[in-house]
Amino acid sequence: ISEIDFQDSIHVLGFSDELNKSLLQLYLDNRKEIRSILGELAPKLPSYHSLEWRLDVQLASRSLRQQIKPAVTIKLHLNQNEEQTAQVLQTDPSTLLHLIQQLEQALGEMKTNHCRRIVRNMK
Repeated sequence: ISEIDFQDSIHVLGFSDELNKSLLQLYLDNRKEIRSILGELAPKLPSYHSLEWRLDVQLASRSLRQQIKPAVTIKLHLNQNEEQTAQVLQTDPSTLLHLIQQLEQALGEMKTNHCRRIVRNMK
């Protein structure tokens, strides 16, 4: 993070001005090493490769002659450490729509100034 952001972060802790200056100097002297250590500690998350989906609808059963019971089955292919894995998920359409709305809301949050500043400082 920038020098000003670091000062703002430690200012809320209530330390004396002398200690804040010392911490800032330590941070500035060791910024590259801190960044490399944090980069090594970051979790290696799987990445998206492909997606397969299927819509199943149960129209009737022995006990109920007329029923409509939809289900969406999703097979999510992921890459992790140069290996491919697959996760199979099943849900009903209303839950899937709710999930889509939540993801769109999260994408909208990424466009705010606060999130942009955080992402910029993470790089």
